[in-house]
Amino acid sequence: MRNSTLHDALEAFTADAAGQLAAETESGAEIPFEVVSTPGRQRRPALYCYRPLTGAFIRERVGLLSALPTYAPAARALAALDGLDAYLRERGEPRIPGEPRERADLALRSFLASVFAERSEFGFDVERFEAAYDELERSVYEGRAVSVVVAPLLGVALDHDTSELALGEGLSLIRGEALPDAPEEAVWAYGEEPNVLAVLSVSGDSVRPPMSIARVRFRRVLTALRLFERGGYALGPLAWTRSESGPWRHAPLYTTGRARLVTFISADQEDELRAFYNLVSRRTPGSGELAWALSRFEMGCERLAPFEALTDYLLALRALLEPEGPSSGRLAQRLAVICAQESQRAALAERTAHAISLERAAVNGLAPAAPNADSLVAELAEYLRALLRDVLCGHLDADLCAVADELLADAATVAR
Repeated sequence: MRNSTLHDALEAFTADAAGQLAAETESGAEIPFEVVSTPGRQRRPALYCYRPLTGAFIRERVGLLSALPTYAPAARALAALDGLDAYLRERGEPRIPGEPRERADLALRSFLASVFAERSEFGFDVERFEAAYDELERSVYEGRAVSVVVAPLLGVALDHDTSELALGEGLSLIRGEALPDAPEEAVWAYGEEPNVLAVLSVSGDSVRPPMSIARVRFRRVLTALRLFERGGYALGPLAWTRSESGPWRHAPLYTTGRARLVTFISADQEDELRAFYNLVSRRTPGSGELAWALSRFEMGCERLAPFEALTDYLLALRALLEPEGPSSGRLAQRLAVICAQESQRAALAERTAHAISLERAAVNGLAPAAPNADSLVAELAEYLRALLRDVLCGHLDADLCAVADELLADAATVAR
């Protein structure tokens, strides 16, 4: 077995599907049959037998099967495979869809048909499942060596009923104790509870080294989490990688930051986080004001104390809202008009101006005199997070200065 995550997802779905299909037949649904003739020996008459068309029976009940809670995880696990088209061709599928999720849906139906081929009763048979799974892995991984990279993802906890949160393209977040043969240090090195692991599977035909790919993908997970919800997220300093069933080898990740608190990702948030991660991965710019502001925001997230991050957050906000420079004094009003209701704009502008005045103390390495300085910095971080998230998601135009100035002009017109 090369892919235990895929195996477990398909096993859970196949068991559920067996129960659903058995309930269908028990309630009166009939499996169609075809008559098959076999030539007799020594001029004897041909023999005829009835062969159940389980594949057709399954296709007719795709709606019922796709509603099972184990369907989506199994489909996502299949969609992450690179060689799924080879499996579908070997299974004799006449048309292979171009979209990964459509291919996965078709492969899931074909896989079930393989497990239950020529059976008139539905029940989970371990031997038949393993044979069908071996066929799938042989087709998908033929001639390919698969490397796995794992790294502790600190500051996050998954729902107790969730062992894996698949993000797509071979990347998953997995509860450390649920990953077979995971390096003990990766699972237990940072606390009494097992760590959540970022796990990436990379096929051997990739041009870039697995660790190089993993560093980029894991960093994107960190960025997505920081934009998704406030928290103290970090990656452990080391990752572990191995090819096939070889030994684990550790390698540096070159990341910074320290996990300060644990953010719980509930089961209800998983689909939202998965979609958000994929959106951020596609839309994060490589250069320009937005990319620079996002980088400064992440620097602020990695500071050990909130007040140390003040300059990072203000620099990011100035890149987005004050291209004229700090001397223009326009940052506070622009931030307030975008982020606050009309009745609260003056108060937010005043707090922003106060944060700017505190920056001099931060630059000089002095402790803040204001007792609420840390909470003020945290508030600025939340507004910056909201702006970055809304621009990346397309809810706000990337030219935030133009957005703010238009709102200020509208407010001035109304005031007259």
